[in-house]
Amino acid sequence: MKLGRLEKLDLRTYWKREATEFTPWLAQKDNIQLLSETIGIDLEVVGQEESVGPFSADILCKDTLNDHFVLIENQLEKTDHTHLGQLLTYAAGLDAVTIIWIAQKFTEEHRATLDWLNRITDDQFTFFGIEIELYRIGDSVPAPMFNIISKPNDWSKQVKRSTNSQPVTDTKLLQQEYWQGLKNYMESNKSFVKMQNPLLQHWTNIAIGRSHFSLSALVNSRDNSISINLNITGDDAKDNYDKLYNIAYNGSLTEISNEIIWDKLESRKMSIVMLRTSGNFTNKNDWDNQFQWFKEYIEKFTTFFKPIIAKI
Repeated sequence: MKLGRLEKLDLRTYWKREATEFTPWLAQKDNIQLLSETIGIDLEVVGQEESVGPFSADILCKDTLNDHFVLIENQLEKTDHTHLGQLLTYAAGLDAVTIIWIAQKFTEEHRATLDWLNRITDDQFTFFGIEIELYRIGDSVPAPMFNIISKPNDWSKQVKRSTNSQPVTDTKLLQQEYWQGLKNYMESNKSFVKMQNPLLQHWTNIAIGRSHFSLSALVNSRDNSISINLNITGDDAKDNYDKLYNIAYNGSLTEISNEIIWDKLESRKMSIVMLRTSGNFTNKNDWDNQFQWFKEYIEKFTTFFKPIIAKI
């Protein structure tokens, strides 16, 4: 069997100018999705050369799970101190932010600096160093590849946050173990849904591709139940709930479950669409059954609601 050979291309043969060619290319939906998959954060582009207070980033995004800013700085050359200074300025001026530095090549000192920043900052700040490469096989269309050079130490930051904000009880540790088990189950069974890293809490969030909409998987030890929520938040939560209800209510009963519950939560600033079943998360012998239920319905929620929400 004859195999092709990867040929590495000079980035400048495809993107002559960083600001007018590479940045607009990266901001396109399919390309930002490739970056999202690489770093494990669901990104929604807000704009290019957008101001955030007194700052301006090449691309401004939102993390759809928590609505935090994600600032992307592009550099189609080897990293330099000028761009590092910009990143530090952003971090100093914003309350919570993820900063992604994309470059053709990282020097060892700049990679080490990002690693150091990820160690000393709390979980409100995360720094990614990404090298971009371009390949083709024969006369094929060039294909980009993002390589993570530096990333947050999620486990260390989660432990730091947990110990600073709440007592680490046996129940909290079991909840974290449960969510890690669900994450492992989803991955080993090749689910298309990406799960976040587990935390010491009774829920875990799942991105659905747009700010102010997210899924949550929850466990409740008081009534021995497990559930999935589609959360609708933000200033327009009630209007968005009404729009979604008018478009999707009937379909949700047939495509997901006739036991699905739509609740506008008139007294609160959010609305939910929920599905619940019995399940005692403290019973480890039943975890596989619960994980199977979660996988089935998280995928159904995602498949059904994601394209509808994208159009609202």
